[in-house]
Amino acid sequence: MKATGRAHPIQGLVKYHGLRDPARNVPYHDSISVCTAPSETRTTVAFGHDADTCLVDGDPVDDEGFDRVTTVLDAVRDRAGLTSGARVESVNTFASNVGLGASASAYAALAVAATAAAGLSLSRRELSALARQGATSAARSVPGGYAQLRARLPAHECVGERLDAPFTEEVRMVVGMVPAYKRTSRAHAETPASPFFDARLAAVHETLAEARDAIRGGDFARTFALAERDSLSLLATTMTGPDGWLYWRPETVRLYDLARRLRDEGLPVYFSSDTGATAYLNTTAPHAERVAEAVEALGLDSHVWRVGGPAERVDDHLF
Repeated sequence: MKATGRAHPIQGLVKYHGLRDPARNVPYHDSISVCTAPSETRTTVAFGHDADTCLVDGDPVDDEGFDRVTTVLDAVRDRAGLTSGARVESVNTFASNVGLGASASAYAALAVAATAAAGLSLSRRELSALARQGATSAARSVPGGYAQLRARLPAHECVGERLDAPFTEEVRMVVGMVPAYKRTSRAHAETPASPFFDARLAAVHETLAEARDAIRGGDFARTFALAERDSLSLLATTMTGPDGWLYWRPETVRLYDLARRLRDEGLPVYFSSDTGATAYLNTTAPHAERVAEAVEALGLDSHVWRVGGPAERVDDHLF
């Protein structure tokens, strides 16, 4: 009763903050993201233990994370008729809690591993709904590639759906690392109280439709220009919540300025950030090396990533 799952984190393109059903992780509106590779989370689960335990990169997960892990495990146990505890171990090939979508890959990999370890065979939609119980964004990591989360009720209909994208192979995402710790759950609680939240909510459906059409049409510039604009919209609502939480750092602003400067020079480069100070400079394969060099000239570490595939079961266990 042991299995291992692997999933890629996500870059939000049209993002969400705020949950209209916090107990079930259902947001106020749809969202669109793209999985990033070769960054990945790998998770092994084994049932048959006295109690649940969870290690992430060799350390015990914090209390909030443990509660989210056991929520997923309990859903699997209920479905499989199991009563035993589970041993869970997970490793990331990238930094977590800095704005790189680690929660998405964490709970997508957990959903794949836990269901396989319990002897369950779930559809991709069912896996997406299960992963969402750990983190809303994990519902989009399950199908991989470009995916849209449908913020539907009842909750089992709130799942990630793959979007066809004819430009997948040419896209590169240059990560500018700004290692400032953050916790996304804080933003979900803060953002709906912003005076700009209702305005964002009113506009986001048109943005979603534009982004979906751009992705399906293979329009790189339009897709990632929308992601850049949406990053600024998200920042405006987050930093105007009750606590005035500004998660960008001076380095983040420099990355934003760099994207605009390179674009003025004729390069296809667009800034994007999720909840955190780390940012992506989205570009195409022929220009990725030059963009990465420009990021490192700012004194920041960089990674060049491509579009990642769906969450899947793998054979190399962690224990």
